[in-house]
Amino acid sequence: MSGLTIALAQVNPCVGDIAGNAALVRASVRRAAEAGANLVAFPEMVITGYPIEDLALRESFQRAAEGAVQTLATALEADGLGSITVILGTLGVSQKGMPFNQAAVIRRGSVEARYNKHHLPNYGVFDERRIFASGQDRCVLRVHDATVGVVICEDIWQDGGPVSQMDDANIQLLVVLNGSPFEEGKGHVRRDLAARRAREVKAPVAYVNLWGGQDDLVFDGHSFIVGADGRVLASSPGFADHLLLWTLPHDDDVPKPGSLAPAASDDEQVYTAIVTGLRDYVTKNGFSSVVLGVSGGIDSALTAVIAADALGGENVVGVSMPSAFSSDHSKDDAADLAKRIGADYRVQPIAPMVDAFQDQLGLTGVSEENLQARVRGVILMAISNREGHLVIAPGNKSELATGYATIYDAGSIGGFAPLKDVDKSRVWELARWRNRAAAQRGEVEPIPVNSIEKPPSAELRPGQTDQDSLPAYELLDEVLDAYVEHAEGRAELLARGFDEAVVDKVLSLVDRAEWKRRQYPPGPKVTALAFGRDRRLPITSRWRELEE
Repeated sequence: MSGLTIALAQVNPCVGDIAGNAALVRASVRRAAEAGANLVAFPEMVITGYPIEDLALRESFQRAAEGAVQTLATALEADGLGSITVILGTLGVSQKGMPFNQAAVIRRGSVEARYNKHHLPNYGVFDERRIFASGQDRCVLRVHDATVGVVICEDIWQDGGPVSQMDDANIQLLVVLNGSPFEEGKGHVRRDLAARRAREVKAPVAYVNLWGGQDDLVFDGHSFIVGADGRVLASSPGFADHLLLWTLPHDDDVPKPGSLAPAASDDEQVYTAIVTGLRDYVTKNGFSSVVLGVSGGIDSALTAVIAADALGGENVVGVSMPSAFSSDHSKDDAADLAKRIGADYRVQPIAPMVDAFQDQLGLTGVSEENLQARVRGVILMAISNREGHLVIAPGNKSELATGYATIYDAGSIGGFAPLKDVDKSRVWELARWRNRAAAQRGEVEPIPVNSIEKPPSAELRPGQTDQDSLPAYELLDEVLDAYVEHAEGRAELLARGFDEAVVDKVLSLVDRAEWKRRQYPPGPKVTALAFGRDRRLPITSRWRELEE
């Protein structure tokens, strides 16, 4: 027998907002009950937000999390929802005061069971082994005449452990609570893994994931249910609140599919992840608007459009800061962009401020070029201080990798860098995708075509282009992908046929730019390896002597 209806509550909590997160859970349980659910599952650490890092070690935070769970249990009973089984992620504590990444099971006004995560990831963006203690016991429940197993995220990524402990429990459903960050191409890996675990336990797997931005991580949701045969039976859209309902069939009945979210392209997912990361970074830090320099180039154009999609064009301040070297078409493209997205557009010439510095310093060459760039940064920070906008930086991953940016300029200062993990070639791809998406909806294309098609230039001297200092971006990004993303060394790059001069130049630029990367604002991680989160490149090339 069964007929159990489960609801996967895909929600966007905020780290540290325990009261707000508990209210989110309470409201979602009510909606799930109204939809006929007997069991509601929430993501990993939904009560505290995720990742909480060293907050887990604070006794006051531990007490607040536990108090919220107990209060929530009482409130759900008072709401007439006590018969609903609720599984949610929270911060648990052992009798010896060790914190656990925990799932709590609430029913009839109390916490009926607890499960502590076994496998604690300690790679990439994760640092759980340092913070949490490992659980040892399995968790098997009876819900509406069904036997349900419970595990947390990494527990299904590792062979053995709590999933293998389900062998003799004859579970009919495995519920997995997750806080799995987005990276391009990861979705099918999750589904394949869940399908494998479903076949192992001979039962459907219900995978519920967080969504939303938290600092430089973005969680994409994309919750789903796979049958015992590995087929996807129901799925949630990405980057949105969603309540996914599915009914477990009776013993010998064939599982019926539930709602299936339409698939999104890689470009759409990456773009939406960046929009989500920016919006939540801005709002969760108490801001409501942003300011950036708009030059007429592709990076600032795409960044401004992302900001408009995240916050509304009326909450984006775009400042054109022309110099004596700024072309007329760049100024026109910046104004055109602002009009298309409905931004607050301003023009602030930099010549008087640059002249004031030059009267005192008399700079020449690169120093003079960088002075222009840094004056622009000062202007943006002044507007931010005066009006309360968050400054956002439009620099991309290719520039960050090679150090092709003036530190403290308009391209690198501020509180957040939306394109930090997007290489230059992908910037163009995302810009074209965003324009196509607008055209398909019958909307005005937000990015001027000229910003996409013209050669990129910092316009700090007459006739300047990026390729005066860098290889063509198609070649540069190919080398960077191999060196940064795939950790290939000089020997491997040469063996693949890259020109020796290009390899040596690019690797030298990357290694020497670490000090700049360390001072760059955070930005949303969308690839497997992002600067700041996953990768610290050497600051000297001497280590390669050992490689050779």
